[in-house]
Amino acid sequence: MSEPALSGPAPSALRRAVLVHLRRHGPSAPDSIAAAIGASRSGVAQQLRALDTAGLVTRTSVRHGVGRPHHLYDITPDAQDLFPTNYDDLATGLLSAVLEVGGEALVEEVFAARRRQAEARLRDRIRTSLPDDAPLIDRLAVVAGLQDELGYLAEAQVDGDELRLVEHNCAVLDVARRIPAACNAELDLFRTVLGVDLVREHHIASGDRCCSYRVAPPAS
Repeated sequence: MSEPALSGPAPSALRRAVLVHLRRHGPSAPDSIAAAIGASRSGVAQQLRALDTAGLVTRTSVRHGVGRPHHLYDITPDAQDLFPTNYDDLATGLLSAVLEVGGEALVEEVFAARRRQAEARLRDRIRTSLPDDAPLIDRLAVVAGLQDELGYLAEAQVDGDELRLVEHNCAVLDVARRIPAACNAELDLFRTVLGVDLVREHHIASGDRCCSYRVAPPAS
């Protein structure tokens, strides 16, 4: 007798959905993952077992009172290679060559030029997507959307009166760890395009789960 056809997302798509959920939200139970991504619990559990065997997720047991413990899953550092990157070996090699030829000052000039290019792209996206008097949250959402397209798993968040731009993935992590100018240029880019001060609260290159930028209130 043949097995019934699988319903819902294909295994590869479901596996990616599970990994993206863990990258965004951190340790999660199979039930909550399944509810969030619209998949069956059994399908999610199957993918988690495969990812656990491959060393791409970890499982911890959390006990609440009596009864069986709950299992929480989270990604491992080895899972980073499964997330998007928008650079290649050539770009990394070129940066190393620039550093060797001109030192950190020249590298900073390179990233400043890259920031200007990105600024033009972001301003064009905002101009074509929003009216001139669009509120800050809408402009922040456009910036987050473009960063998300570039592989940063970005989103704009509203927490009461506070606004944040959060990137759950660093698409240039190897470069960011070696060359601080990369992250400094990103912060300057967001400040310039949005026209507000931003405070970096979390930093993937420093070991945090995400990069987050909080919109600072204007000085009184």
